Amino acid sequence: MTPLDLAPVPVGLLLREWRAARRLSQLDLSLDANISARHLSCIETGKAQPSRTLLMRLADVLDMPLRERNALLRAGGYAPSYPETGLDTPAMGRINQAIDFILRQQEPYPAFLMNRHWDILATNQAAQRVNGFVLDGRASKHANMLRAVFDPDDLRGALANWDDVGGTLIGHLHALVAGSPTDTKARALLDEILAYPNVPSRWRLRDLDTPPAPLLTTEFRHRGVTLSFFSTITTFGTPRDITIDGLHIESCFPMDEATAQFCRQLGG
Repeated sequence: MTPLDLAPVPVGLLLREWRAARRLSQLDLSLDANISARHLSCIETGKAQPSRTLLMRLADVLDMPLRERNALLRAGGYAPSYPETGLDTPAMGRINQAIDFILRQQEPYPAFLMNRHWDILATNQAAQRVNGFVLDGRASKHANMLRAVFDPDDLRGALANWDDVGGTLIGHLHALVAGSPTDTKARALLDEILAYPNVPSRWRLRDLDTPPAPLLTTEFRHRGVTLSFFSTITTFGTPRDITIDGLHIESCFPMDEATAQFCRQLGG
């Protein structure tokens, strides 16, 4: 449970924050939600109490993550709708089977299971082999991809295109913070990442003119070897559980035959 879950945040304030994050006027949101702008205004100022159905409709229009939908319902005085089930519970057995299959199918190339804050929850053996190579057999200091990429004593030291990788990731993190105004963990992570040495000052502000690239290209150089990958992201469609809603699998593919061959050799 987060501090947000415990704080008595007015439902109108939450709606205003999410509307601002989505850059919608009261008229825009009211039209999309099929209610009057006056009624929406009364909800935001606390003069009207929204029904559970209306809150769910507004959450749909605002494209809120499941965790934040629960927070909105609680703020409105209703019980949350979405469970949060641990990945290590029997109820997640099939999900874990699917995750394990996807990770193993990516061999001999790296794949990572992460949550919405880039915490690394699982990897395949190829990811461990590549990380072990670029870190000279050391384990990564961090169980979070952003920390590993921005820490000069971790993966950052082997990234030949760190400016491109760091700029792309910080753009995604800025987008998460801007798009989820109640996500205090994302805000704290952004502040932490920006505090690492030699982070360009321009990254402290969100670049609205250049959206984050859909594909991430990563280039490692170590011991005279260059490894080049591009990454794709897999998510779980129409999730009904908070844990699944935040999961994604990053799969790395070789950009050239030299990288592919080296990964095959690492795999024995």
